[in-house]
Amino acid sequence: MKTLSRRQFLRTTALTTVAAGLSARSWSQVAGANSDIRVAVVGFRSQGSSHLASMKGLPGVRLTALCDVDAQLLAEKARQYEGVETHTDIRKLLESKNVDALSIATPNHWHALATIWAVQAGKDVYVEKPVSHNVWEGRQMVAAARKYSKIVQTGTQSRSSQQGIRQAVEWVKAGNLGKINIARGLCYKRRDSIGKTTGPATVPANVDYDLWCGPAPLEQPRRNGKFGPVHYDWHWFWAYGSGDLGNQGIHQMDIARWFLGENQLAPRVLSLGGRLGYTDDAETPNTQIVYQEYAAAPLIFEVRGLPQKTDAKDMDKYKGGSVAVIIECEGGYVLVPNYTGATAHDKDGKEIMKWSGAENHHANFFKAVRSRKPGDLNADILEGHLSSALCHTGNISYRLGALKAPEEIKEAIKNQQGLDDTFGRMAEHLAANGVKLETDKIRLGLPLNFDPKTEQFTGNTAANGMLKRTYRAPFIVPEKV
Repeated sequence: MKTLSRRQFLRTTALTTVAAGLSARSWSQVAGANSDIRVAVVGFRSQGSSHLASMKGLPGVRLTALCDVDAQLLAEKARQYEGVETHTDIRKLLESKNVDALSIATPNHWHALATIWAVQAGKDVYVEKPVSHNVWEGRQMVAAARKYSKIVQTGTQSRSSQQGIRQAVEWVKAGNLGKINIARGLCYKRRDSIGKTTGPATVPANVDYDLWCGPAPLEQPRRNGKFGPVHYDWHWFWAYGSGDLGNQGIHQMDIARWFLGENQLAPRVLSLGGRLGYTDDAETPNTQIVYQEYAAAPLIFEVRGLPQKTDAKDMDKYKGGSVAVIIECEGGYVLVPNYTGATAHDKDGKEIMKWSGAENHHANFFKAVRSRKPGDLNADILEGHLSSALCHTGNISYRLGALKAPEEIKEAIKNQQGLDDTFGRMAEHLAANGVKLETDKIRLGLPLNFDPKTEQFTGNTAANGMLKRTYRAPFIVPEKV
């Protein structure tokens, strides 16, 4: 099965809009009927541009505003969409009477506040993944969407693979491969070093850095790789991102939870890993295992940022997948290698079933905006909160851990189903990249018990303190939404 990147998937599902024959300029100039949904895109240097492509030409949808803290980028994009409003400050955007809905593609640390402010201002929201920067604010997003009766869609596009992945989920739930033993997510995705800086980097004058930081501390960036001091590499710093677990892996985490049918967070979590193979300024692990211990079957997630071996171009594969989900069952397994389909295999690896097909994720959002029924959404904010929070609890376990020798790790994980084997494969992968675990030790995270009903850890004050962040005024996620 051909594997599509997330960006290729978004552009592919937007082909119907291209067929509509609307240029960017004409789309923003369409004379709207009263039934038009007027939309603003917030943040479009990277993923937001895919939002624009995904929405262009959808019937009854009209772009009316653009918002970005980069004034230069904002001006360049506005020239492509004549007549749209432009804003650098989302608070000014939310005052506009010419906007019904927001499509948010800011850095992660802005997702929750932007969404809550938007629904409080009477707007519906499509918000990128992970929906939150921490567990608490994700639950606040759900509360706000419900209180103000707003439609809030999560940017986990795989949920709109109704003819593909959803059919595979239902087929497995019907017992066609027997009981699920392990739901496994993979994020084997090359991530090179971002390098070392000698001090704080200079922020470009065209970026309003106070607004960029928003809820996060106002600190000069310590990164200056190929994306510059502000953009993209924020993913690898705890103040703004959550590593590749929350960047790419949230998609596969969400699909794995979908197959399990779990509608709450796991009652126990353990993570281990490290930033290995090179030394740079980044903080998040490039190699990680997260073990979410659900009662029926564990959800095991693997992150690998290093290649198959030193200087190789290819990434590892497991049962045919690199950025994928593998549902390991009694009678075989299901491989989900992309955002639009899945294949079922017997115990010998022979393909026995295949599914494919997806709809435009933004189109599904606008359908629900019109119906005013959250149930019409393929990825309601609650789904986004739960899958994002699984990433956050995994990272909390990791951050509270300590460096350990391989023998100590093996002893600590020996009774968890599938975890010992997963660690063994990780060790082999690291050895192929010249990493010696006896000296370049891995961090063994703290095993944490969790109450899914209260969304609090039990018996660990330090862990509970990491469920929420300290916000910087005036960019504060409210206690009462």
